[in-house]
Parts: sequence; C-alpha cells; structure tokens
Amino acid sequence: MTDWLGMAPPPRSPHPELKARVLGRALRPRRSVWPLAAAALVLLVGGSGGYWATRTIRTLGAERDTLAAHLAALQDTVNSFIHGRATRLVQVPVSTGGRLGAVTIFADSAHHRWLVRCDGLTPNEPDQAYQLWFITDKGMKTAALMPMDQDRPMVMALNMPAGDSRVMGAAMSIEPREGSAEPRGPMVFHLLL
Repeated sequence: MTDWLGMAPPPRSPHPELKARVLGRALRPRRSVWPLAAAALVLLVGGSGGYWATRTIRTLGAERDTLAAHLAALQDTVNSFIHGRATRLVQVPVSTGGRLGAVTIFADSAHHRWLVRCDGLTPNEPDQAYQLWFITDKGMKTAALMPMDQDRPMVMALNMPAGDSRVMGAAMSIEPREGSAEPRGPMVFHLLL
C-alpha cells in the first residue's frame, strides 16, 4: 500500500548463498511415496498369504490326523477280523465270461459275519446281477445282491442269517437285476465249507 506513494524501499537482490540455498531446495527432486506404498502392499499381501497358508496347513493337518485315526481304527478292526482265531479263509477260483477271477471269504464264526471280496469277475449285463447265497441246513438263503457294473473288485461285509439255521457253505449265481428268492440263473460257484 505504501508502494503507490513511493515510500517502499527499493527491492534488493538476496545474498548469493541464500539465493543458491533456496533455489537448490526448490529444484531438488522430491522423494516419491510410491516405493513406500509398494513396500506396504508387499507386506500386506505377504502377511495375508502367510496367514492363509498357516490356517490351511492347520486345517489340513487336523483333517490328516482325523483320517489317520480313522484308518488305524479300521485297520485294527480288519486285522482282528481277518486274523482272529474264529476266522476261516476260503478262496474260490471262478470263471465268468471267459475271465478267471476269485471270491475270497473271511468267515468269522465268533461274530457271525463274513467279509467277502470279489476279484476279476466280468461286469454284469444291464439286466443282471451276481447274487451270493448262504447254503444252510434249511436251504439256500440270500446273502447279498451284487450288481457289478464296473471292472473292479467288490468288497462287502455280511451278517450270517439269524435264527436256528446253520451255515454250511456259500454259492453265487447270476440272477435278474432285482434278485430272486431262490437261485434260478447259472451258478458261478457252489461250495460247502
């Protein structure tokens, strides 16, 4: 405001060192925020990835431990069943559709159960199934209906017939898909124990 009256002091040039310092500071390259932001992003992604990996490893470890305990229990059951004193092993060679296979029976007389494994049997036609029979002193009683649609082994556990009938053997026949009350189809095997 005093300048229009001519009362303002005339402008002066700053000292050369002050001028150099001010210009140096003004022209100096500024530090960028991007490297810090990138480092923070890497830490965030790494931390969340580490958390996810740790959580997944713990979950899978717990699942593995559960499966291992379940497998040990099953192995104990199967071993006691197969190697028990009252267990009898019977293997029956069979031929179906020109293929050689086998039916293996683990007969446990103490617990009145059978464990049956069928290997190498020809897969059934769409309207047929294998039917396993108990041969008892009172006639044939159905044990299981086994439609085998795929070429792979079949395993099943069977309870022996209840009542006063005594199991004397086993038989297998090829029956209609829905099964039958007595063997009508071709016999795969007939075995007295």
